[in-house]
Amino acid sequence: MCKEESMKADLTLQETLGGLRVYLEELAETGVDGLPLAAGVETSETASPGFISEATPETGRETLDEIRQSMGECGRCSLGDGRTNLVFGVGNPHARLVFVGEAPGRDEDLKGEPFVGEAGHLLTKIIQAMGFERSEVYICNVLKCRPPNNRDPLPSEVEACGSFMLRQVRSIGPQVIVALGRFAAQTLLSTNTPISKLRGQFHDYHGIPLMPTYHPAALLRDAALKRDVWEDMKQVMGLLGKEVSGKGK
Repeated sequence: MCKEESMKADLTLQETLGGLRVYLEELAETGVDGLPLAAGVETSETASPGFISEATPETGRETLDEIRQSMGECGRCSLGDGRTNLVFGVGNPHARLVFVGEAPGRDEDLKGEPFVGEAGHLLTKIIQAMGFERSEVYICNVLKCRPPNNRDPLPSEVEACGSFMLRQVRSIGPQVIVALGRFAAQTLLSTNTPISKLRGQFHDYHGIPLMPTYHPAALLRDAALKRDVWEDMKQVMGLLGKEVSGKGK
């Protein structure tokens, strides 16, 4: 390695260590004073970036309540300044099926619950058509605060908030994840591939099968997409051992 390359490598290492120090300081401010390992949690060689484990002795996992408490009155990005409510997530803490969307909208921001507007009502119908009640699954978003004018989340906002979504998934331990819409699917899978090419097949998300599909809001704009979504959900049902009969609505 030449002198110039060595200097660049040293600079990169210093920047990485500096970022890690700031990250650990932010964790300490939220009450996380250590990163213990527990049974079933990856070692440092395989651990997922951004996943922090506050394992409980009973389950070996941190609970959803503990994750919510660690967020506090979150101000890790500027979205916290304009929110009405932080929209953490809702549903069964031991759900077999988790739905992940992009970010709260106006109705969600006002109520503090994900997917409660018109698109949320359609999602509820899809869940029921799959043979579940809404209370049996878990629903959350990549971001917990509403972006202005419902714009796409910024990379800095995803970086500040995305680790909490991953911790929610780890706490629940679902058998399947459904990513709702382009942004959620591309973010979880770290890809720019269009949702039209991602959907229809399972992908791996930290060892969990993930099915990308169209966002319910897209179905409200284009009813023809409902057929594609139902085909995706039938695959999810099959993986979960649910009987597939009739047509989705």
